Amino acid sequence: MQYGICQLSIVPLRLEPTDTSEMVSQVLYGDYFKVLEQRKKWSRIRMHFDGYEGWIDNKQYVEIDETQFTGLTKSTDSYSADLVEFIECTKNQLHPIPLGATLTGLNLLNHKHEGNITTGIKAKCNILNTAFLYLNAPYLWGGKTPFGIDCSGFTQMVYKLNGYSILRDASQQATQGEALSFIEESEPGDLAFFDNAEGNIVHVGIIMKDNYIIHAHGKVRIDRLDHSGIYNVDTGVHSHKLRVIKKII
Repeated sequence: MQYGICQLSIVPLRLEPTDTSEMVSQVLYGDYFKVLEQRKKWSRIRMHFDGYEGWIDNKQYVEIDETQFTGLTKSTDSYSADLVEFIECTKNQLHPIPLGATLTGLNLLNHKHEGNITTGIKAKCNILNTAFLYLNAPYLWGGKTPFGIDCSGFTQMVYKLNGYSILRDASQQATQGEALSFIEESEPGDLAFFDNAEGNIVHVGIIMKDNYIIHAHGKVRIDRLDHSGIYNVDTGVHSHKLRVIKKII
């Protein structure tokens, strides 16, 4: 088994081993993973954080050995807490890293970081404060940063920055936590899930107080939430049909 760590800021994780393939997620700076299959130009990897799999360009990660990988998994992860920060490479070069980049492997990469960090488990009341950092971030399928993010990438990153691990896709996240019967039972920071006409869960957002929700739809935005679903305050229509509310924390 081979292992790797991402030394670049934001790297696409693709469905197939080609640059033209769908981006299913992103590998952020410091993310570490198992290499399941290695070809001449591409590797199929499994992320340590959430078990998500996809293809990454071989030029966009650094190979590490099993001992180094095990050391990372046994460490307490720390993350960049600034929208944009810089790390210093060995040749006195700077390159940017986004909010939520993993800093656990700085010494392994021989990099330096002097910005704000977050580590450990935070109180549930901090979830929305973190969510607001992504407000107005444009929607991007597979995205996980303030420069482009999808609905489940948004919820995953917000929870991650507060010390909680949830899965990558909305349908996967809906399998976690405790289901609530009514909106009135929910608290700010709980997750609301929405399905399509076929009954498949395709959207997720974070519940706020007073029947509002923050979610990624066109951009990270705040809309009304009622028993039918999300009421878009700009268009005046319901954009998503409510399926279930889950209490993760």
